[in-house]
Amino acid sequence: MRILVLFWRFAMLVGGLTVAAQGSSADLATSRIDRVRETGVLRVCIWPDYYSITYRNPKTQLLSGIDIDLAGELGRDLGVAVQFVDSSFARLIDDVTQDRCDLAMFAVGITPARAEKLRFTRPYLASDIYAITTRSNRRIQDWDQIDRSGSVVAVAKGTLHESIMKGKLKAAKLLVLDTPFAREQEVQSGRADVFLTDYPYSQRFLASTDWARLVSPPGTYHITPYAYAMQPGDEAWAARIERFVSDIKHDGRLLAAARRHKLETIVSP
Repeated sequence: MRILVLFWRFAMLVGGLTVAAQGSSADLATSRIDRVRETGVLRVCIWPDYYSITYRNPKTQLLSGIDIDLAGELGRDLGVAVQFVDSSFARLIDDVTQDRCDLAMFAVGITPARAEKLRFTRPYLASDIYAITTRSNRRIQDWDQIDRSGSVVAVAKGTLHESIMKGKLKAAKLLVLDTPFAREQEVQSGRADVFLTDYPYSQRFLASTDWARLVSPPGTYHITPYAYAMQPGDEAWAARIERFVSDIKHDGRLLAAARRHKLETIVSP
């Protein structure tokens, strides 16, 4: 309950920024919902390296995760096919605002900087920050040992962890990486002590490796609400996606998808 209270406070804060972003955008001449129905295709931006959310298996090339499932549900609700478009947190704003996709569905954390450029739905998940180190790392045994002189903390470029840790780290070095699985490779090689991630990624990553160890904060560190993101200025499209989020919360589809991917503990009410 404590996590949810903090999450709602943060969501309320950024909500005002989202409205401001909407108001600054000119209304689109034709609603995206009409174009989606006319073409019969919903283009959904995903980050294919996001375990439990929108992950592409490198061997089979098959996609899996809660937002792969829920994108399929949205496509069925709209009566259209779903086309997944590879994106990343570093490219998120450009991909959405430059019309490379109709909607970003990969557990996009709501931050003030993103809310200035994007329209968000109400949150559907919320997660704290976690660290992954190696089983053999003797320097890092608990969370309080991370921010010390000589420690190297790896983050993925464009993620909320980059902006948050720039403000929080006082002694450790922040290493920002922008290639797939670079932060994981830096930690496994010993060049970095930990990489930072969220609950969904950490759980799936730990289950798929034998060298990694989780380092959790002793209490709430920084809860971030996750939502779907779209280009501002199209009220009809925003209302339809908001209705979808409301529907899946009330009819059980969100919880069912979360349970399939072991994410039920971070579902937002």
